[in-house]
Amino acid sequence: MTQHKTIKDIIREQEKDKEIKLQRELEDIVNSPKHYNTGEIECIDAIDSMLTSEEFIGYLRGNSLKYRWRFRYKNGTEDLKKAEWYEKRLLELLDKIEYYR
Repeated sequence: MTQHKTIKDIIREQEKDKEIKLQRELEDIVNSPKHYNTGEIECIDAIDSMLTSEEFIGYLRGNSLKYRWRFRYKNGTEDLKKAEWYEKRLLELLDKIEYYR
């Protein structure tokens, strides 16, 4: 015997689908925002190539602080995820530089 879905079941599924879609969009906004990927090179890579290692370290630290500072007033957890993204990039860079080990 086939069980039919109730209206509540359908609404619950739709809400879950919306939640999954929003999570995916949030991940895209944090990890690969479209407005920074319009050319052949991503903006962060261009910035990296034009700055010295010390300058780029400062850039990454500053952006991390900016997003942590404003998270309560602007984009909430999205900003915390952006701060985390910059910190991950910073850690990857520092791992490559023996001076910071």
